[in-house]
Amino acid sequence: MTRGTPAPSTSQLSLFDEAPTPLEAAPLAVPAPRVEPPPALPAPPAVPIADVLAPAVFRHPNAQREIRLREHTVAYALRRARRKSIGFVVGMEGLSVAAPKWVGLGEIESALREKGDWILRKLAEQQERAQRLQAAKVDWRDGTGIPFLGETVIVVLDVRAGLTRGGAVLNADGDALPGVPRLTLHVGLPHTATPEQIRDVVQSWLQRQARRVFEERLTHFAQQLGVRYTRLSLSSAQTRWGSAGADGSIRLNWRLIHFAMPQIDYVVAHELAHLREMNHSPRFWDVVRSVMPDYEQVRSTLKDDVLPVFD
Repeated sequence: MTRGTPAPSTSQLSLFDEAPTPLEAAPLAVPAPRVEPPPALPAPPAVPIADVLAPAVFRHPNAQREIRLREHTVAYALRRARRKSIGFVVGMEGLSVAAPKWVGLGEIESALREKGDWILRKLAEQQERAQRLQAAKVDWRDGTGIPFLGETVIVVLDVRAGLTRGGAVLNADGDALPGVPRLTLHVGLPHTATPEQIRDVVQSWLQRQARRVFEERLTHFAQQLGVRYTRLSLSSAQTRWGSAGADGSIRLNWRLIHFAMPQIDYVVAHELAHLREMNHSPRFWDVVRSVMPDYEQVRSTLKDDVLPVFD
């Protein structure tokens, strides 16, 4: 390890600096006046989520009971169950409470008030997620946009495309203006086609593209990792991007085709790495890192993005 160069002493400096002339005395160093720093302000206290939310009403569609938590109204679904304690579940529909038959309503409401900040925070998160999902709902018509490999592809109803295999043709405009999608998917349907017909043709095309892209990336990373996969199958799982079997089989969610190639590569490399390490041990992550050094950053983006809603 390189050692630091020691600071020169005053005598050493005099060997290299010009000496002051007889008529010129060396200036005296005058210490600057000491300024006392202002006292540190105390950190502001944490503000509960309930205090920053505008008064709101959260209502479960099967609600039988209602309670006020801070300034907010929470209508919840109450279910009596064979259990030893009171349980809370906050989902897309709202708050559900499960309680033993012998617990009174007063005790249930006391428990709800005790967990009020947590309940309100989760309800607000679910409300925000529902809004994001609603915004992601696809309006199946001519001119709608679909994410494909990290870009936006515009659906164009074009009966001429029906003469091709699969009834859909992708066109790429390399001269598209900035901010204007360069990809158009010409779907072989008339303008009178129903939303369901458009959805089915586009979804079928996306699944074919997913299989093609996945097979290419599986071949690429299998060679790098020194493994062999036996077969690929597409899944529509709601909570998993992929899985790997001990027999070398790989299952990948076809909806990955909406993402850019780095996200697809991460999931492909992740599942192939399981053919060497059937666990999530440090050795497993070292295998993933050997082909994707930035996998942690790429993985985080998969958690943040919202898929288009096809139904």
